[in-house]
Amino acid sequence: EKPQRRRHLLLRREFCGMINFFTLLGLPQAAVLDEAALQAAYHEKSRAAHPDQPGGDAQLAAEINSAHEILAAPEKRLKHLLDLHAVPWRAIPISNEMMTLFTQLGPQLQNAAALTKKKQQATSALSRALLAPEEMKLREQLEEIGLQIETARTEILDSLPAFDTDLTAHLADLQVTQATLSYLSKWQAQIREALLVMM
Repeated sequence: EKPQRRRHLLLRREFCGMINFFTLLGLPQAAVLDEAALQAAYHEKSRAAHPDQPGGDAQLAAEINSAHEILAAPEKRLKHLLDLHAVPWRAIPISNEMMTLFTQLGPQLQNAAALTKKKQQATSALSRALLAPEEMKLREQLEEIGLQIETARTEILDSLPAFDTDLTAHLADLQVTQATLSYLSKWQAQIREALLVMM
């Protein structure tokens, strides 16, 4: 059995079927990771595990890709940390600040869908041109909400290093932070999609 594969199987057994992606890439188990270190570890491990390399392994290569995808996204990385600590899932109530953002975003996404439908039904250049002011206003509103979401996300990311001082003591707070980041990431994706569809 190849040494790399044997080590990988030991990692899997240690977590009862869950791979510790931090250990797989040789990185510290932390809420914050150095992006350059993550990229360097990923490239090194994926090169070594590539099936075309001597001692390479297709499954291991795929799992290294998954590790990179999860650890590179803060909300996924925090979820993985919580899973590794066996923190049970619970519904996280949305904060007032987040609810305010959601109540702004929801109607604008509905307006974007309605405008897209109108544009598809517009049969002439004139009818499409008449929709341009509505589209411009809606784009500005979505972009403004997008900026608010990005600001909220940046503030949360700036707070992550505090968790690494004593991670196990703050797992409940980490769970709230992870849920909030997940909402914000989802809303950012919805805004990008709405703006793209309106083009």
